[in-house]
Amino acid sequence: MPPWLTVTLIVTAVAVVALLLHRLVYALLERRLKRSQRFAWLLILQKSRGPSALAVILFAAVAVLRLMPLEAGLAQTLIRILQITVIALLTWIATRVTDIFGAVYLRSFQKDTTDDFTARKQVTQIRILKRAAATVITVIGVAAALMTFESVRQYGVSLFASAGVAGLAIGLAARPLLSSMIAGIQIALTQPIRLQDVVIVEGEYGTVEEITSTYVVIKLWDWRRMVIPLSYFIEKPFQNWTRDSAELIGAVTFNVDYSADVERIRSKLEQIVQDHPLWDKKVVNLQVIDATERSIQLRALVSAATASTLWDLRCAVREQLITFVRDDMARALPRSRQQVVETKPVAIRAADAGVSISAIPQHAAE
Repeated sequence: MPPWLTVTLIVTAVAVVALLLHRLVYALLERRLKRSQRFAWLLILQKSRGPSALAVILFAAVAVLRLMPLEAGLAQTLIRILQITVIALLTWIATRVTDIFGAVYLRSFQKDTTDDFTARKQVTQIRILKRAAATVITVIGVAAALMTFESVRQYGVSLFASAGVAGLAIGLAARPLLSSMIAGIQIALTQPIRLQDVVIVEGEYGTVEEITSTYVVIKLWDWRRMVIPLSYFIEKPFQNWTRDSAELIGAVTFNVDYSADVERIRSKLEQIVQDHPLWDKKVVNLQVIDATERSIQLRALVSAATASTLWDLRCAVREQLITFVRDDMARALPRSRQQVVETKPVAIRAADAGVSISAIPQHAAE
């Protein structure tokens, strides 16, 4: 059996045994933490399962390799593999540490309530910054791994220093990634959008469903998803209906005849919203906002706690006001008026004037 195959089999066997022991210890610790209801420590334990398993395997492999006589070439290859494995382990641990800190920090916030702006702000910031940190850590880890090889060490150095032709090429290739990452950090700090914000983007109404390190997912009103780059929210204008408050005022417009009793319609509007559970009891008003040669235009203003409830409230108000005008004020519906002027034939008008019909030209009589 070749020496490299012998070493591989022994290291694999030791790694399997170490992994089984690791899983057994973690299972016992997880059961104990669940019984004691130490959920913060349980979260840390679950997040660190992968890196700790790799660390146990690595340490077991190193301990076995120290006891084995190895050839120079095989030893050099194993050292290179162990170096890369250690770099990958440290990168993984650093990523998991940021993930753990973010998860533990966010446990104190509940983002399920529609009015909890502080929670949504913190969740948005932590998620974007966590992804940006993970990207930076990964780039550093890849650069460190490349620097362990003499033939490609310059590429690893270029990732750190961004110098030389290779560094310039990599920098140009990574420009979209860096642009998105910088835009993500700007969004995390300035907060133009947050998770669950109601926005109007490209003429579409929707809510911010997900913010990643490169794009934002908008859930539209009909459940479609619009995917937009992060840089869009830094460079282009858009509407955020819940930037400072979820409360909104909506308008319902409709036309009625000039004979309509506006005060009576206003009283009906107040009655409708007072009986409706979606009204937040803040704004209700009816105004005449326009007048044409055929009708007048009324605008009913109502307010609600959120954009979705405001939409339902507007639809209910519109429906009930139209029903009220149709059933109780039928004469107030928009109408088109025409004035009919009665005219007499030419022969009759002439007879009334005392003129003989024979004296009328034939073409005029016809």
